[in-house]
Amino acid sequence: MILVTGGTGLVGSHLLYFLLKENAQVRAIHRKSSDIAAVKKVFALYTPEVDSLFNKIEWIEADITNVPELTVAFKNITKVYHCAAFVNFNPSKYKVLKKANVEGTANIVNICLENNIQKICYVSSVATFGKPLNNELITEETQWNPDENNSVYAITKFGAEMEVWRGTQEGLDAVIVNPGVILGTSPNGGGSEMIITLGSSGIPFYPSGGMGVVDIQDVVKTMILLVDSSTKNEQFILVGKNVTYKELLSKLAPLFAKKPPSKKLSQTIMFFLSNADWLLSKIFGKKRKLSKAIVHSMFKTSFYDASKIKNNLEFQFTPLEVTLERVTKENSKASN
Repeated sequence: MILVTGGTGLVGSHLLYFLLKENAQVRAIHRKSSDIAAVKKVFALYTPEVDSLFNKIEWIEADITNVPELTVAFKNITKVYHCAAFVNFNPSKYKVLKKANVEGTANIVNICLENNIQKICYVSSVATFGKPLNNELITEETQWNPDENNSVYAITKFGAEMEVWRGTQEGLDAVIVNPGVILGTSPNGGGSEMIITLGSSGIPFYPSGGMGVVDIQDVVKTMILLVDSSTKNEQFILVGKNVTYKELLSKLAPLFAKKPPSKKLSQTIMFFLSNADWLLSKIFGKKRKLSKAIVHSMFKTSFYDASKIKNNLEFQFTPLEVTLERVTKENSKASN
C-alpha cells in the first residue's frame, strides 16, 4: 500500500488521482482541519467518476508532527510520497515552518526506517539551491549557500532535505524532486491561481524577475515514474520552462482577452507596499500578503536546467502554452 502525506494539497491531490488511475492501493493522511472533500474538485477535472474514485482512498487523520498518529498510518505501507509542507515566507513563522517541514520530515524518515519502506519520494523546492556563477542555469549541483538572503521557507525545506539524506545514510531508498513554481489547480485555492488571477486582470505592470515553472501533471507523473524505477538517492529539478514574469503574463493576457503588460513595476514601490503591509498586519492582526521575500522573488531571476530528469526518464515536459490554456479553463471550472 502507498502512503501520501499532504493529500489535500496541490501536489498531493493530483498525485492521488494519478495513483488511483493506476489502480494503486492508497492511504492518505490529513490533519483534523483539512477539507478532504475539496480533493473531489481536483478529481472532477479529470473524470466524471469522482465519488467512486475518491472512495477508494483510505483517509487517516494524522499530523506529521505527531509520531503516534504516524505510526498507525504506516501500518502495511510499502512506499511513501511525502508532499505535506507548510508554506509561508513570513520570518515570524520560522518556528512553525521548522516544526512542520524539518521535524515533520524527520518523523516521516524515522518511521520509514522502522518499517523498512521500499522507497520514499520527498517533494522539496528549487528554493533549496544556491545561486550559480556567471548567470549559468541552476542545476542539482548548484549548492545551497547559507550566507545568502534565503527565505525562512527555503531554510526549512533545505533542512527537510538534510533529514531525507540522513535517512539514505541509514539505509532508506529515496528520491527528492525540486519543482519550480507549479502551475495547476489546487483543492483549496492558492498556489499558481494568484498568477492566473493576475494574468486575467489586465494589469499593465510587470516585475522584472524570472522563474522556472512546471505543470502539476508533469510533477506527479515524474514522481510516480521515479518511485517505480530503480533510481535511488538522487534529486531532480522539475522545471518545464524558464520564463520572465513579463513573458508569462503576456501569454496569459490573450486567454482572457486582455492586453499584455507593458510597464515595468518599480521595486522601490513594491518594498514600500511590503512595509505598509507589515504595518497593517501589526495594527489589525491580519495575515501578511506581501512579504519582503515575495517582493525579492518578483525581481529576482532564477533559471534552471532540468536535463537530469529528462535524461533519466526520457521525459518531455508539457509546453507552457498548453499548460496555461488548460489551467485557466480548470480554474474557471473549479470556481463554478
